[in-house]
Amino acid sequence: MDITLAILKIAMHGAKKTQIVYGANLNSTIANRYLDYMEQKQLIKQNENIFITTDKGRTYREMASELEIH
Repeated sequence: MDITLAILKIAMHGAKKTQIVYGANLNSTIANRYLDYMEQKQLIKQNENIFITTDKGRTYREMASELEIH
């Protein structure tokens, strides 16, 4: 869950995959798994090579923050 929240934070205003990999301290393979999963769950969307947190992703992040899950 920490990785998911980190990715949502990094992608809040748009981020390239490289920024997400370094910002969340992941390797490319693991990042791909998380990004694919999060796209399926509509938490992020990809616009060309930029990942952006969706409204659903923002809500998820806010709820986790309120519950102090981090």
